[in-house]
Amino acid sequence: MKIGIAGIGAVGSAVARALDRGEIPGCELAAIAARDESRAERFISSLSGGVPHRSLSGLARNCDIVLEALPPVMFEAVAIPTLAAGKTLIAMSASQLLGREDLIEMGRAAGGRIVVPSGAMLGLDALKAVAVGNIREVSIITRKPPVSLLTAPYILRSGIDLDGIKEAVCILKGSVTEIAREFPANVNVAAAVSLAGLGPDRTLMEIWADPNLTVNTHTVRVQSDSSDFSVSIQNRPSDENPATGRITSQSVIAYLRQLNSVVRIGT
Repeated sequence: MKIGIAGIGAVGSAVARALDRGEIPGCELAAIAARDESRAERFISSLSGGVPHRSLSGLARNCDIVLEALPPVMFEAVAIPTLAAGKTLIAMSASQLLGREDLIEMGRAAGGRIVVPSGAMLGLDALKAVAVGNIREVSIITRKPPVSLLTAPYILRSGIDLDGIKEAVCILKGSVTEIAREFPANVNVAAAVSLAGLGPDRTLMEIWADPNLTVNTHTVRVQSDSSDFSVSIQNRPSDENPATGRITSQSVIAYLRQLNSVVRIGT
């Protein structure tokens, strides 16, 4: 399988290096695309294999799978040409799939696929299983250190002062759809949870700024006719970017490894 990577931040660079080292059997790094061409060339030169640098729109041309690991505003530049070409899109900007039936139809018409890795969230297997029956309620509470929210547009626009807060503060609550409008870069975990279960309009969410935390924490609670459960995860930051959890890139590597695995564990 030929893998193209769009974006060489914490996720894209980690997956690219794993492919370059031959750590994902049956997959090879075929091309890289990035916003900054000179940075892309420097990164490519650090790899052992010769990998071409492509434009975002041209990445899918010679790849079977394209990993989108970009800022949300750039999602379409990779998603549309990848799906139109009938290829598989690994979407890390899951929030950009909310309300985008057009992308699903595009993939269906061309034979493409959209894959959302588990990323920084656990419990998606159980959520997909209970969705076969009847789910009564799904909620997610995301708690972040205040420093990780200081530059969020909603915080700046609302004039919320997070400097020096002494106790946890609920910044916003509502449906995932509502919160995604205000925090598009901070709800990828919640978007994945909503897409696996009740959908973004019926999945409840709260975002908290918590000065007692040094890592992002996500807690999901589910009530259904088959089981009730809650899961919570505290993600350690990646070395490349403290705003991105280390497990996020590892979940992509795990997904790619299972493509050619004889034994697959989990749904």
